[in-house]
Amino acid sequence: MNIFKRIFRIGQAEIHAVVDKMEDPIKMTEQGIREMKEDLEQSLEAYAKVKALAIRTQNNCEKKKEEANEFESKAILLLQKAQKGELSAEKAESLAKEALLLKKQLLIEATELDKQAAIHQSSAEELHKNVDILKFNIAKWESELSTLKARVKVSNAAKMVNRQLANIDSNSTISMLERMKEKVEEDEALAKAYGEIATGNRSKVDEINESIGGSDAVNSELEELKRKLNGDAEI
Repeated sequence: MNIFKRIFRIGQAEIHAVVDKMEDPIKMTEQGIREMKEDLEQSLEAYAKVKALAIRTQNNCEKKKEEANEFESKAILLLQKAQKGELSAEKAESLAKEALLLKKQLLIEATELDKQAAIHQSSAEELHKNVDILKFNIAKWESELSTLKARVKVSNAAKMVNRQLANIDSNSTISMLERMKEKVEEDEALAKAYGEIATGNRSKVDEINESIGGSDAVNSELEELKRKLNGDAEI
């Protein structure tokens, strides 16, 4: 049957082997499960029909047996009527024979129906087993699919994190930091250079004043000159 060919095709390999061979294992597995569920519905319908046929056949068998018993009872009743004089012996025996022949035919039919009912019942049981196997495999693969989806999420997350970590070492982030460091060092060196240039541009006067104490030294020298001038005037 097509159902079991598909079961064999999907069930041959473990889920990990299937993952390696499929471009999109999740979608492929989901599609396979959907197909199996469709097959399950068809199998359940077939099982129900065969089971119903077995029941109807068995019911017909029982009905034939009941009719056979009824004709036996009618043959007895005909013979009793002949004994009572209600019916001629010849007529009663003739009709009783016909009734017994009908009984025999009904029993033959009942036996054949009983055999057919047994065959139908066996087929129904076989279908029921196959349905149970299909249900078990669907539940198993749905569980494995759920596990596979969880593993894919984890692996995708890990892949993304690892890719980011790998890019930190391979992209321009570190190079950019190095360039920033060089720029800072250049700026620091430039600031120092400007400071040295500014120091070099100071006048000698500024340097002299700074060395002798600035305006206070000049004032002291001025007072000294005044004293000298006053001293010369007095002489």
